[in-house]
Amino acid sequence: MSVDVRPVTGGRDLKAFIDLPFRLHANHPLWIPPLKVERRIFLNRKLNAYFKHADAEYFLARREGRVVGRITAQINHSYNEYHGRQYGNFGFLEFEEDPEVLTALLGAAHAWLQARGMTRMIGPMDFAMNDECGVLIEGFDLRPMIRQPWHPPYYQRVMEEVGLEKAMDLFMWNLEVADRDRMLPVLFELADQVEPKHGIRLRKMTRRSLRKDLDVFGDIYNEAWKRNWDFVPYSKEDLDALAQETQLVFDRDWMMVAERIDTGEAVASAMTFPDVNQVLEKMNGRLLPFGWLYFLRRKKYMNRVRVGWLGVKPEYQHTGVAAKLYVEHFDMAAATAFKGGEMGWILETNKPMNRGMEAMGGRIVKKYRMYERVF
Repeated sequence: MSVDVRPVTGGRDLKAFIDLPFRLHANHPLWIPPLKVERRIFLNRKLNAYFKHADAEYFLARREGRVVGRITAQINHSYNEYHGRQYGNFGFLEFEEDPEVLTALLGAAHAWLQARGMTRMIGPMDFAMNDECGVLIEGFDLRPMIRQPWHPPYYQRVMEEVGLEKAMDLFMWNLEVADRDRMLPVLFELADQVEPKHGIRLRKMTRRSLRKDLDVFGDIYNEAWKRNWDFVPYSKEDLDALAQETQLVFDRDWMMVAERIDTGEAVASAMTFPDVNQVLEKMNGRLLPFGWLYFLRRKKYMNRVRVGWLGVKPEYQHTGVAAKLYVEHFDMAAATAFKGGEMGWILETNKPMNRGMEAMGGRIVKKYRMYERVF
């Protein structure tokens, strides 16, 4: 029977959109159910800061009235204005193991974007690169961490069968406190020289100053990441939203800024997050009746972290401050209940960061692939 793809209209469709991955993956032990109320808020165009500079449409695919797939099509106007392009994206991709379903979903997203003047479609991303993005192509035997998707192996196979082309691979590196002895000795030497030689000192963010510190992070991010593939600068509205999200998982041990002692200029930052997926796994997508208890007791269940952002302003990349941030992470792992985790994603083309992970004794444990279609 043919596949019918239509835009999401009304609450019943939105519920079906959110519920689909629960039906597709609920029986797999490695899939982590998202919190349904959070997904509903995230998809709300009035509440998500992404829509301050973007537009999107949500689609459901049905066969004989049964939901068999979903997709979004979105245009990030900030990205296009910054790069001078007419690119669109697709995301929130879920589908049964059927090339006809995926072809119909991609066709709907393609048509929506092309009608608005876009010339290329890149994804999946939900909605942006700093949200969940990519299709898992390696690491199927590992649980996803905070803001990491999990997909069964057929996703990659079917996406390539229907003609999507690789755009970029994203790496996740595993680091354990026990790996400290594998770190190159030069990293410790560079870290020790940061303060006496370059006058740079680390400080930890605080919950009270978090919003102000995120402005500092935004300045560093917009400098350090600006040459990255698919970079979009953070706006005030983006940082406001990030502050609200970060408050829920804030841990002072893992949020840090490097500053010049003489002027107070922030030159580098790192934001690392406890893996709240270890709690979501127990909540099964719901706050009620007992999900909220797991969240209140979340520190009891979490022993992993994800290094989400670690960046240095270009003019300070010779100072060894990145090594200082790396060593501080190992020190915190030795001193707290969090004994390891993952760093990334890191672009496959980011040779300096990937070499840095190797120097720390890291190992690539997951790979995600971004795809594209040129119209």
